[in-house]
Amino acid sequence: MSRVVSFSVDNQFADELDNLVQTSGYDNRSRFLRDASLHFAEELQRGGLESMGENVEIEGILVVFFQHGIEQKLHNIRHSGDISVTSYSHTSQFNNSCVDMMQASGTAGNMRKVMQQLQKTQDVDRVTFIPAPLRDHGCC
Repeated sequence: MSRVVSFSVDNQFADELDNLVQTSGYDNRSRFLRDASLHFAEELQRGGLESMGENVEIEGILVVFFQHGIEQKLHNIRHSGDISVTSYSHTSQFNNSCVDMMQASGTAGNMRKVMQQLQKTQDVDRVTFIPAPLRDHGCC
């Protein structure tokens, strides 16, 4: 069951919002505002990875952009026991760089430790973590 929640804004804000909705690929304002509100509330509740407590259990996707030659280092991190990797994907891009994506879980402290190890590794271009959304119940 849906329920309408409305609020008033000035014309400039409405125009900027419509532009954001369109450039973000959303079909309508309602879905965009719902997703933006949930994301904002989740950030307020949980905070970013940097501000989470050491022992907070998290899961999400760890993304690593790198140049060829560090595959063994990534393999060692995946099997180190610092984080649990349940799914792994490797993609070679055209410009001699690669992207690894790992569905990972562990404590926020260990995830930060792994990310710092990767960020200090020569030929790693970027490391980012996308936390899974908070849920009160399972997905299925």
